[in-house]
This record gives sequence, structure tokens and C-alpha cells, in this order.
Amino acid sequence: MSEQTPFHSSLSLATNPEPRCPCVLLLDTSSSMSGAPIEELNLGVQLLMDELSQDSLASKRVELAVVTFGTTVQIACDFTPPSAFIAPHFSADGPTPMGEAVLRGCQLLEARKAEYRQAGLQYYRPWMLLITDGEPTDADSESWTRAIKAVHEGEAAKRLLFFGVAVNDANQRMLDSLCPPQRPSVKLKGIHFGEMFRWLSSSLKGVSTSSPGTKLQLPSPNAWITIET
Repeated sequence: MSEQTPFHSSLSLATNPEPRCPCVLLLDTSSSMSGAPIEELNLGVQLLMDELSQDSLASKRVELAVVTFGTTVQIACDFTPPSAFIAPHFSADGPTPMGEAVLRGCQLLEARKAEYRQAGLQYYRPWMLLITDGEPTDADSESWTRAIKAVHEGEAAKRLLFFGVAVNDANQRMLDSLCPPQRPSVKLKGIHFGEMFRWLSSSLKGVSTSSPGTKLQLPSPNAWITIET
């Protein structure tokens, strides 16, 4: 995975007074994602950044961070506006330390929100989207227990919006235990990451045109989810 210098700084906040919508992508890069899934994921993330960059308001208000979990949990990209984002190239290897990745993502969010407050900036309710094709290999650890607590308490206190996306043979029962009860995980159609990231782009664009704290109707995800009967 290519290295990327974190963009966020006091200067970037001072020169852009717009309210911010932070979004963390938690991406499974374990060995089971090898081949077509990881390549489609690479293309999907780039598509997301391209679409957000082309929207004049979203490009000023949305900030993306990427945390990958495979051999290790890595911050592939700290909070960055879409126009400055240089897409890392993800490769697949290792286990699935999902709990640790969620905790790392929560730490990033809390640190960024503190910077917003220090700079006197408003911010929207943060987003966190997790994509996995497996199950947590740290499920028996304290990290998994703490991750579930962090997501559920964060949702209840309106500190974040959490979305879980199951790919291929992902253990959706385990993923649902992590997701908030009111928003269980969804199953991706095949490896159609492009449609999912288009939905995410449209959703974040919608958020960026609203006022922080207001209710928003999200676009339908029907184009990219599948329902088992």
C-alpha cells in the first residue's frame, strides 16, 4: 500500500470555514479479499473520490479517512478533502482484525472532532462505513467487545452513523452484532462496489447541502444490495 501524508492541519481548517462532514471507511483487506474483490474495491474508492471532487460544495465540506484491516490495522489515509485525496492501492493479505479497526476509526473521529471544535467549525454527524467479506478474527478479544460498545453508544448519543456492508461469504450475524440494532448490515450484490460508492457519494452530497443537525432522507440503496429470502 502506498504511503500518503495526512492532509489535515490547522491551516486547512483556518482557510476553509465550511462545516465539515467526516466519513471513515473501514475496509477489509484480509487475504479472502484477494483477486477481483480487492481490485473492485480499489476502483470503487477512486470513483467515490472523483464524484465528490466534482461537487463544489461536497468538495469543501466532506472529509474522508480510510482505515484498512488485514495483516495489520493501518490508517491508509487520515482526514482529507476529496480533491486532495491520493487513492492508496489496496492489497489483500492476512486475518480480519475488525474490532481493532473499528476502535482505530473511532479514535480518528474523536480527534478530528476535537480539531473542529478548537477551530470553531460546525460539523455534521460523522459517518463510518465498514466493508468486510469475512468475520472478525479478534472476536474473542477485548477489542471486539469494546468496538461493539463504541458503535452502539456512539449511535445512541448521535456521535456517529454506522453502516455495515457484507460481501460474498461474510458472517452477517457477527456483523449485525456490531451494527446498531436499528440499522443492521446489508449484503452487497456480488462485488458491485461501484454502485455502493455511488450511493455513498450521493448520500454525502446530500448531507453537505443540508444544515448540521437537520434530518435528511438518504437515497435508496436498492441498486447495490441483495435480500436473501
